[in-house]
Amino acid sequence: MARFSIRDVEKFTGVKAHTLRIWEQRYNILTPKRTDTNIRYYDDADLKQLLGISILLNNGYRISKAACMCREEVAGKVKEFSENNVSAINQIMGLVSAMLDLDEQAFNKLLNTQVLQLGLEKTVIQVLFPFLNHLGMLWMTGTIHPAHEHFVSNLIKQKLYVAIEGQVQKSGSESIKFLLYLPEGESHELGLLFANYVLRSHGHQTIYLGQNTPEEDIVQVFELYNPDAVVLTVTACTTINEMPSFVQHTAKLWKGKHIYIAGKMCDDLKSTLPAGMTWVKDLDDLLEQMDKNKIAS
Repeated sequence: MARFSIRDVEKFTGVKAHTLRIWEQRYNILTPKRTDTNIRYYDDADLKQLLGISILLNNGYRISKAACMCREEVAGKVKEFSENNVSAINQIMGLVSAMLDLDEQAFNKLLNTQVLQLGLEKTVIQVLFPFLNHLGMLWMTGTIHPAHEHFVSNLIKQKLYVAIEGQVQKSGSESIKFLLYLPEGESHELGLLFANYVLRSHGHQTIYLGQNTPEEDIVQVFELYNPDAVVLTVTACTTINEMPSFVQHTAKLWKGKHIYIAGKMCDDLKSTLPAGMTWVKDLDDLLEQMDKNKIAS
């Protein structure tokens, strides 16, 4: 059973530590456990209860009413809100709860409900990306185990793979040919995988090479495929000091092609990028820059 400090609980639920202490005193909402050195901590059940109460409060409940509900009642209301309410914060908290339990069925059910209500593209932008940003902060602060990140990332990838498999590639005169890849050392591919889906849904052709791709393999595919544009993401494979030379090398490698590079590593260089290379902050920006460069259909 996991142990969570009051600060961990604050990061997960958004409920401030001092607020939680007031709730405990006034409403007896939880009884935290104590270590041998008298430091308070919360277990998995406590955290799930507080996640549920947080969702209730976001849907108009008063804490005085939520505090009187048993855990089964809270869980039932959370399920109802998650299935019938498209509020992003409800879904994000629901996904966090499913992640903590490593509950694949619950996680997929929440995702499927959102996709039916919003469509895949809006679900990813409005729910999954904010959820993953929240997850990233929790992982960086040591609140969750890396296994949780791998668990949810693989479930999301499966959804995207199935969606991409169902798409039909177009090859008309207005269809643009894209090559998408992550350089060697890069493994976080969810953003690029989603870009692959969206580009195809906009009628473009893509070759997706995925993560950790050796340069010699990219060159071979480039010569065979002859793309109109290249999309890549850089977040970890180079240091800040190495970025200028990496950028110059990439621009030279794909000279004469439109190059779209994403990732915070390039943020400081966006105003000094070589000709033909554009830094994009997100998917909407990619589509907008494509239009400016007159290669979008």
